[in-house]
Amino acid sequence: MRTLPLRLAVPVLGACSLVLTPAVARVAPTNTIEGIWVIGETPPFPGLRMARIERRGDTLSGTITTDWYGDMPMQNLRMDGAVASFEIDNGNPRLGAKTWTATLSGGTLRIAGDVWHQHVDVAAVPGTEAQARARAFPTYPLPALRALPDNGLARTPPMGWSSWNKFAAEIDDKTVRQIADAMVASGLRDAGYVHINIDDGWQGKRDAQGVLQPNAKFPDMKALADYVHARGMKLGIYSSPGPKTCAGYEGSYGHVEQDARTFAAWGIDYLKYDLCSGEGIYRTPEAVKAAYQQMGAALQASGRPIVYSLCQYGRNDVGAWGRAVGGNLWRTTRDIEDTYESMAKIGFDTNGSPEHVGVGGWNDPDMLEIGNGGMTPDEYRSHMALWAIQAAPLILGHDVRAMDAETRAILTNAAVIAVDQDALGAPGVRIGGEGALSIWRKPLADGSYALAVFNRSAAPLASTLSFAALGLTAPEMVTELWAGRQVAVADGALPLALPPHGTMLFRVR
Repeated sequence: MRTLPLRLAVPVLGACSLVLTPAVARVAPTNTIEGIWVIGETPPFPGLRMARIERRGDTLSGTITTDWYGDMPMQNLRMDGAVASFEIDNGNPRLGAKTWTATLSGGTLRIAGDVWHQHVDVAAVPGTEAQARARAFPTYPLPALRALPDNGLARTPPMGWSSWNKFAAEIDDKTVRQIADAMVASGLRDAGYVHINIDDGWQGKRDAQGVLQPNAKFPDMKALADYVHARGMKLGIYSSPGPKTCAGYEGSYGHVEQDARTFAAWGIDYLKYDLCSGEGIYRTPEAVKAAYQQMGAALQASGRPIVYSLCQYGRNDVGAWGRAVGGNLWRTTRDIEDTYESMAKIGFDTNGSPEHVGVGGWNDPDMLEIGNGGMTPDEYRSHMALWAIQAAPLILGHDVRAMDAETRAILTNAAVIAVDQDALGAPGVRIGGEGALSIWRKPLADGSYALAVFNRSAAPLASTLSFAALGLTAPEMVTELWAGRQVAVADGALPLALPPHGTMLFRVR
């Protein structure tokens, strides 16, 4: 999931606000950069608490302690007079490390650098070990790695709707109820889209017992779940293994089992668990796996069946271990955008390994953008066909209250949905095509197969498909699923007429 611009990422204070920390008892000024440095005024992201620089022999080491990412190590720390320079990263390999400086002047340490989209320039004063203990970031043990049992859910790829692509963190109870009603009225529910998933932005604060409360936009989460259930659908929710979600709300760090019990008590049926700030805390593949396993085990112990969606952007070959930590689907890519280029790159090039796909566990190339307006209808049909041929989850991301007839027709095509939802659970794989042509085949439970032909060019494409050249036996007749008509196969070849970035999807019996 994409992180919001920081003016939205901190819902209460805003990115430019400063957190005024309690008065700091100053210790004697120092002429060395080594020691504990207590940070006063700081932007809420990443919420700097303190810095510590230590020397062991000829080696300097240091950390900056933050609210979002815990203790961030000072990498390649080096001194040049009264200035220390080092690299800081937040655990996101795509962003890489940023160069920071710490400059000592008049007993004050000026710390400056960039993290994510935020520039930080703060003052710190010498501190004591007692102050360091008070500002230390809490750490919690992770479970030993083990394989969790199959939870018996998501026997076909999940279908539903999510708030993020259209509403980001600006989502509320009223909108979710209206979406649920629109899913019923439009026929989307009856077409199979049964999950109504609230993404980031619903969280409030924890009470005195640590129980997470929804914010004022969601006055009664149990009542909302009851409303969705009464309409024959299921309610999903969102959290993170880190202390903060991507939009700056409360994550499940330190409260994993407690949050799982809370979700179950509310009647939640689906959890998307987004790595977010956890990427700065869980910095090894084993730690990431253990963090996701911890929530997987907590959900299974909660007493309620909850579909478990892992969102850690395809890192560390997630499909190879997603099932073992209790997952039913796992993000294989970066966030999708409502453009053909983004959709095609994700769907054709980076959607994980097909060997990881099967009943109960699915590669997730992110939510559908169909209906959000950034692509042509032909491109949206390619989007739908590409997700269906790969047995990907079909999670809508548009405002279904204002859906045109063409969008509805794409999303409710029963024959296309049947390809995605086929009980065999086999993924489609690319079997041929040259140049702009890409041909995919997916076996189906009744012995037939789906054949998807994509035109990746921005120009129309007319061609023929030779079954023999693909190593397939030529049938006499096939069904084209978008048009809902039978097409004759002449001399073992199928005529193709593809619009720019368009697709033809066949069922071959």
